[in-house]
Amino acid sequence: MDCWTTSVKVDEEFEKFVLRMNPPRVTVDNASSRKTTLIKVDSANKRGSLLEVVQVLTDMSLIIRRAYISSDGEWFMDVFHVTDQHGNKLYEDDVAERIQQSLGPRARSFRSMRSVGVQAALEYTTIELTGRDRPGLLSEIFAVLTEHKCNVVAAEVWTHSSRMASVVYITDETTGSPIDDPDRLSRIEQLLLSVLMEDRDRRSANTAVSVGGTHTGRRLHQLMYADRDYDMMNLNGVDHESSHRRKPLVTVENCPERGYTVVNLCCPDRPKLLFDTVCTLTDMQYVVYHATVIAEGPEAYQPAVG
Repeated sequence: MDCWTTSVKVDEEFEKFVLRMNPPRVTVDNASSRKTTLIKVDSANKRGSLLEVVQVLTDMSLIIRRAYISSDGEWFMDVFHVTDQHGNKLYEDDVAERIQQSLGPRARSFRSMRSVGVQAALEYTTIELTGRDRPGLLSEIFAVLTEHKCNVVAAEVWTHSSRMASVVYITDETTGSPIDDPDRLSRIEQLLLSVLMEDRDRRSANTAVSVGGTHTGRRLHQLMYADRDYDMMNLNGVDHESSHRRKPLVTVENCPERGYTVVNLCCPDRPKLLFDTVCTLTDMQYVVYHATVIAEGPEAYQPAVG
């Protein structure tokens, strides 16, 4: 075993130990605000803490109206003003418990999720696809999977600037088990790649069998970012999808004397906006130390310090 592998395992075990000793503490406050429920989260700080919290709230279909984020030093504390999808406060007794369980110490990390043991424990095989979007593409993808006796358990597809990213969960049609035959998976990958490259687009298409259980929305962000879908506006001279919509206003101010960068975002509000923002900053290797989010009207304002 080499030194790097040993160091990685030591770091992972130490992180798990710190989280066990300092598990996230979640409190729910329905008294301080007349219109929103306050969810307060504090815990030992680690890379990705903010993304994990926002991801949990987003998965619970909560609407974040305001947020105050601080993750300086070895501790982070976030306060979220939230409502349900109908704009009402949260009155369920188990809200804090559900959030705390989702954030609690779990034996997972981006490295350890790639182990053979975790893959064998999954109930499905994950296929990731990126390529040029076109009419009928999804139908052709599913036709390939059906022809090769794959049952599509679930799928999520994102499109932007004529690019497509998809995460598809499949099982064997006969057994209902994950597909782990490397030869069979290789054939499926090659056929899907042929479908994606049918229009001979000059930009690359990719297929991959994913090992691990990364959050679907998070993984789609990573696929789109790696595909550089944001470059299409520069290549085409215009972003056709957003030409009729008000564009976000983003400003970036470097403060070298203070050692941080200030990012300001103002745009029309929509569901999952904060999740998308944090994912993007994370993919760009930014760490958010302090942030304030205001989304109580038709627009959202998100200044962040990283």
